[in-house]
Amino acid sequence: MADQQTSPAQQNVQTYVQPSSLDLDLDAAKLTAQLVDFASPSGEEKPLADAIETALRALPHLTVDRFGNNIVARTDLGHGERVILAGHIDTVPIADNVPSRLDADGTLWGCGTSDMKAGVAVQLRIARTVPEPNRDLTFVFYDNEEVAAHLNGLGKVAEAHPDWLAGDFAILLEGTEGLVEGGCQGTLRVLLKFKGERAHSARAWMGSNAIHRASKAMAALAAYEPRKPVVDGLRFHEGLNAVRVEGGVAGNVIPDEATLVVNFRYAPDRDMENALAFVRDFFADCDVDEFVVDDHSGGARPGLTHPTAEAFMKVVGGEPRPKFGWTDVARFSALGVPAVNFGPGNPIYAHKVDERVDTAKILEGEQALRAWLTS
Repeated sequence: MADQQTSPAQQNVQTYVQPSSLDLDLDAAKLTAQLVDFASPSGEEKPLADAIETALRALPHLTVDRFGNNIVARTDLGHGERVILAGHIDTVPIADNVPSRLDADGTLWGCGTSDMKAGVAVQLRIARTVPEPNRDLTFVFYDNEEVAAHLNGLGKVAEAHPDWLAGDFAILLEGTEGLVEGGCQGTLRVLLKFKGERAHSARAWMGSNAIHRASKAMAALAAYEPRKPVVDGLRFHEGLNAVRVEGGVAGNVIPDEATLVVNFRYAPDRDMENALAFVRDFFADCDVDEFVVDDHSGGARPGLTHPTAEAFMKVVGGEPRPKFGWTDVARFSALGVPAVNFGPGNPIYAHKVDERVDTAKILEGEQALRAWLTS
């Protein structure tokens, strides 16, 4: 029997030792690599939160608070305006993609490179290198973004310490490839439940097929025409889609239950009440026996008309885009803080085993924020 071979990736993991501290004097690209080497899947963020807290407490111009594994640091220079820079420190589960690896072309590989430790590195570098910004700053590092909404650290901070998140404008450093994405769409997930009566499939007429009863709803979805409203200058694109079908008992049984799971992604000119009313009305004639709201998070308007956002756009440049997915800018919007998405990561690579980031984008993002906060 041949000797068992160990792949280079396995060798890399076997010799890997997680760091215990952060060096904020590294440039943002190198700091990203160090952050990636802190394995921090959701629920296991404490070592990284400890390192971030320690590094920030060493900076005399910041006041640092902690709630669970969520770190909030602030300047208090008496400026008339406060900007929040926020990012989550957790990742999806590791998939043999830690520690990080840097290619000669500047591509950094590893879990969390794009989503969103590159953005966190930019936050930390601004905290370290801009002790006297032209606006007061709040830095928020939070846990459990990649899991259920009720675990989200930003939401927990907002509930327990809303004063920590007070501000005039917020930037969420989720990956946008260095472009500004305004607001976000809301997301509503509902369960459409259909009832029937079991019978042997050889005598189907003696029962009622619950799966067949879902056909009206399926036909309505197939005919749906998405709304594409312009909100604060950005064109959003709504979507109403079946994302899962559940039903069936056995290969020879007419099913007595079926569930159609539907996701509605809606533009931020709708509030949560309006979105729910639209979906209820849409399926009103589809013979639904039970309508269950499974998950619902409201959207956020782009916030680009705010003077601070306009000043930010002048420095960053480029054409802003709408954020079609849901992000935590909605939590800031709910607190009355206009917010945008702006980060160096590429969302295309988020959650992938071969997740990566262009380190040039990280350095550009660091430079753009520093220029805006010191000009």
